[in-house]
Amino acid sequence: MRVCSYEHMRFLLPGVLLGTLLVTSGLSQTAPVAPASASSLDVISTDLKALLANGPRVAGSESIEKARGYLEAQFKALGYETRRDEFTYGRFDDLGSDVRVGSRTIAGNALQGSKGAEVTALLALVSGVGTPSDVAAANVRGKIAVISRGQNVPFAQKARNALDAGAVGVIIVNNTMGELRGTLGGTLDLPVLGVSQADGALLRSGDSVTLRVRTVDRTVRGANVVAYKKGVTAPEILFGGHMDSVVRAPGANDNASGTAAVLDVARRVANTPLSARAYFVLFDGEEDGLRGSRAFVANNSAATRGLRAMFNFDMVGVDVTPLAVGGTDSLSQAAQRVIPSLQVFRDSGGSDHGPFIDAGVPSLFFHRGIDVNYHQPGDVTADPTLIRDATDTALKLLDTALPSAR
Repeated sequence: MRVCSYEHMRFLLPGVLLGTLLVTSGLSQTAPVAPASASSLDVISTDLKALLANGPRVAGSESIEKARGYLEAQFKALGYETRRDEFTYGRFDDLGSDVRVGSRTIAGNALQGSKGAEVTALLALVSGVGTPSDVAAANVRGKIAVISRGQNVPFAQKARNALDAGAVGVIIVNNTMGELRGTLGGTLDLPVLGVSQADGALLRSGDSVTLRVRTVDRTVRGANVVAYKKGVTAPEILFGGHMDSVVRAPGANDNASGTAAVLDVARRVANTPLSARAYFVLFDGEEDGLRGSRAFVANNSAATRGLRAMFNFDMVGVDVTPLAVGGTDSLSQAAQRVIPSLQVFRDSGGSDHGPFIDAGVPSLFFHRGIDVNYHQPGDVTADPTLIRDATDTALKLLDTALPSAR
């Protein structure tokens, strides 16, 4: 899942309910789907193991290509046809950046837009959050400024203030647990590294350090996997989730869990009328800015135009909070009327449903919150029972809720 730093534009359909959208399309007239069972949960476990077998599924990597091949084979075994929707985009990649303090090496992440450079200089710890007065008081000229992350001062402004004050590099320290990743929103002629809160605590004013920021701009070739029954060109419902993860994160919850959920739905409806009205799409490049879903919406206008709803699964395999839905307000509210225990949150459109909402497609986003291993090497487990609960909920909204909404 990609967390946006801005409030995404939301498309709302006042007065349009989940039932009126999908009963009108006939999607409620489906055969019963298989209930949860030990064997079906074992299949989800097998999917998760296969997706995690080759390490982080970074867009453009060999690992995601292997995952793509596995997913295509699963869809084809269920009687679906598959295709790859390919696209390209530019990406800023960190080749391995760090700061060396004596014999200790502290790994970090280059902020997108940072200059690649190696600089040896003294550290200057900046009190506050990097305002011009904070930086001036720290005397950063000719030094590497160490600045705490702060919500009221963007990364770019912290770095710009340090550059204007004569700093030769910047280290931004996270103010919460975990790694710090981010963007400067443009290019800056200064090496800027993000480090964790724990690692930042090891840095001291006056220490001589070597800051190494190693970056490259490259072209990524991405490919969405699209599955459908033969002859389906104008789907009425699209089940989607992203299959890529970030560097160093195996991506079990984010988002092998959502990928497995889409595959689980495809299995359960494979022999029902719903399968002849649906697309199942596994997006690439979500972590790089919703690249795959944006490309799908841009290049599949005919299919998108006929969609009555898009269901997006992202991070549904770890029980941070009970399953909740976001997305188009009218759909979220209708879903909660059908399942009163279902939580509703107002999201920013920061996952693959966002481009569909922008294109006028009512969408639901199934999500369980941000867990402690989000975008971390520890993202190695997801619970098949929770994944099945998400698909049960989605199918209940189609098969059980709609008749009552007439």
